[in-house]
Amino acid sequence: MMTLLVWIILFVLCWPLALLALLLYPIIWLLLLPFRLLGIAVEGVFELLRSIVLLPARILRGRS
Repeated sequence: MMTLLVWIILFVLCWPLALLALLLYPIIWLLLLPFRLLGIAVEGVFELLRSIVLLPARILRGRS
């Protein structure tokens, strides 16, 4: 919602720039997609390592 509001304000102030932003947004999104997927993969690896490190504590704690 905030993005739409900012785009409308930009459209009122400088419509050629707003139209250029509207046209370039999908291209930039596609260019950044591999980095987003890489971030998801790295986050998954860190979560796996965290689970492995905390496994002994979870086993010793037992059921509560």
